[in-house]
Amino acid sequence: MQRVSARDMMQIAPLFAGWKQALILSCLDGFMGEAHASRGYRSARIVNGDFCFLAGSPDPALLSHLRPGYIILIPQTPAWSALIEATFGVSVRRVVRYATKKESGVFSAAKLQSISSTMKRNYSLHPINEELYTQAMAEDWSRDLCSQFSSYSDYAARGLGVGAVIDGRLVSGASSYVAYLSGIVVQIDTMEPFRRQGLASACAARLILECMKRGLYPCWDAQNKASLALAEKLGYRADVAYPAYELAY
Repeated sequence: MQRVSARDMMQIAPLFAGWKQALILSCLDGFMGEAHASRGYRSARIVNGDFCFLAGSPDPALLSHLRPGYIILIPQTPAWSALIEATFGVSVRRVVRYATKKESGVFSAAKLQSISSTMKRNYSLHPINEELYTQAMAEDWSRDLCSQFSSYSDYAARGLGVGAVIDGRLVSGASSYVAYLSGIVVQIDTMEPFRRQGLASACAARLILECMKRGLYPCWDAQNKASLALAEKLGYRADVAYPAYELAY
């Protein structure tokens, strides 16, 4: 197994052809993430944030030396799924995720503006500035809103986000999980006591509006059916369900 340098990304790009995942594009574009390949580039993995995409001929070596902690393994084929299950056994949990279609021009600015305005009066929406970035990074529930960026200056240069605030405290947000050449991957989080109050919808709607202004595409990949329902409310259309494996070790 070998690390793939930025200049050699073209060697593995054919293995991921047709895989419409912005997290893959982010790495191939040289924005974020890292890649490893087998000798001869017959198989490869891309790790970006908590996600590991496995492509080409299944190779056990590409399931080794993963970052300790939590990671989501995305197999390209059933053969990769079989190798993941054989390698990790009961340590992995098979789940279903839901991709949305990558379509430009499908969002209604008027609808998004309406959604972003339907919050209780004691909440307000703000761009994620340095203060809100610091708050997000300080708590477990919100860290993923900004954690893939190396610093606030990196986030300010490449990221984008909106937070719902009450009494100066961040309680919900929609932000760039990662960035790629023509867009971002959307991350949504809300503090437990403030869920089911429309805050995530409002933040996401405002974030999509900002992406539209900047000519960026806000890619949405749903963790579950609830996330997919929120995406559809905002204007996305469902694409395909696909298997993934959650690994904690």
